[in-house]
Amino acid sequence: MIGIDLIKTSRMNRLIERFGDKALQKFLSDDEISLVKNYKTASGFWAAKEACSKALGVGIGSECSFLDITVYKTSKGAPRLKLSQKLLNNFNITDSSLSITHDGEYAIAVVAIESS
Repeated sequence: MIGIDLIKTSRMNRLIERFGDKALQKFLSDDEISLVKNYKTASGFWAAKEACSKALGVGIGSECSFLDITVYKTSKGAPRLKLSQKLLNNFNITDSSLSITHDGEYAIAVVAIESS
């Protein structure tokens, strides 16, 4: 299953300017917030979570919340996903892949999910 999402980074910038860390806390864990360098990074994380929920075929909602999906970085800085036990069980997930890119004022994420 594959999901993709695109966000205009200025949208995230306005959200952070208006609400500060409270905006980030709506969709990121404390560990994720510590990885956010700026609004562009936050935009990439948003896109990653949206892309993941789309790959699951449900979107963000009762079956899959923002906090069921955690973005982290490998020792080499590559983004990865950690999914909640609820998602792993409900969707029989065996593996996932994530790619995030930024170009100009956009952040794009693609997620591939394998299930049994």
